[in-house]
Amino acid sequence: MTRFEFATASRIVFGAGAIDQIGTLPATFGRRVLVVRGRSADRASRVLASLEAAGAATSQFEVATEPDTALVSAGAKAARATAADFVVGVGGGSVIDAAKAIAALATNERDILDYLEVVGRGEPLESPSLPSIAVPTTAGTGSEVTKNSVVASRTHRVKVSLRSPTMLPRVAIVDPALTRDLPPALTAATGLDALTQLLEAYVSRRANPMTDALCLDGLARAARSLPVAVADGTDLAARTDMALASLWSGIALANAGLGAVHGFAAPIGGAFDAPHGAVCAALVPHVFAANLAALEARAPEHPARPKFDAVARALTGRDSATAKDGARWLRDLVKDLAIPGLGHYGLTASDVSDLVDKASRASSMKGNPIDLSREELAEILERSL
Repeated sequence: MTRFEFATASRIVFGAGAIDQIGTLPATFGRRVLVVRGRSADRASRVLASLEAAGAATSQFEVATEPDTALVSAGAKAARATAADFVVGVGGGSVIDAAKAIAALATNERDILDYLEVVGRGEPLESPSLPSIAVPTTAGTGSEVTKNSVVASRTHRVKVSLRSPTMLPRVAIVDPALTRDLPPALTAATGLDALTQLLEAYVSRRANPMTDALCLDGLARAARSLPVAVADGTDLAARTDMALASLWSGIALANAGLGAVHGFAAPIGGAFDAPHGAVCAALVPHVFAANLAALEARAPEHPARPKFDAVARALTGRDSATAKDGARWLRDLVKDLAIPGLGHYGLTASDVSDLVDKASRASSMKGNPIDLSREELAEILERSL
């Protein structure tokens, strides 16, 4: 067995009503807190009220879009201006990514490009990040238990990672009840992001027995509950399954890596106004099929090959299911959930070559179970349009 390590948030509080634990945090982390939230102040009101009732002095920073270098730098400036002792992120994956990056740059005042991967110097943080607390209100990214933040560089038209072990949230409060008012389209896109992360981490070159166990459990939960949550957002059992699947996906990707779907998602998200979850959802059936075909053609004895059959069994719930059944199941799910193709966001055939070039250099591509040729990568994009 290959040697492996395992890391996640210091403390995870999971379950309906878990948000009530937020009031205990000031006693541990300090009195001054920067609350990073999305557009809607109402969604963070319960968190703010609980923190203030516990004696915390709160300030707010709004994240209205997926974070970019300018937004993160402005947030870090706000954290320093208020002398924040810790940062709380309340929202979807973009908000939590922003909160973690803001906490990191609050104590590391050099230009953000010094620390960014791919487009920057990728240097380690000199000082530990401020403590961050993650409160997800969607079930998709698993950002509440990862040590990186995805940040867009508008100049380079790509999304890249800011990464440090000290960026792991000190506490992740995962309350499925907070996701019950998500609209169906957002439920579908974020849920398919979680499913994709589970799938990619399971077949990744860096997978290990701990991540494998979480991925298989998460895939089964997502398969049975994502369509239910999309159809009826008030179904707490389905929302709980999806919150746990998302949590498992974050833990798994942080320890096992991802693959070609996320390799493509970084340059696509940086160049087009396309939500990350929707991009992953459009790509995942075609990447699954391409990886399966490549393994069967070039490496039929590869240890990842039987994992594709295991994915199919988890998704379909049938012991007799094969990898090809899994490929069909994914195509049907994406169709049933009305996921638009990438052409919906402005991608055309003329963009394929440049995106293949950029995706080939993405860090996530290193975890893909088999190296895909330029032709195979281009075909994935063309089928995803």
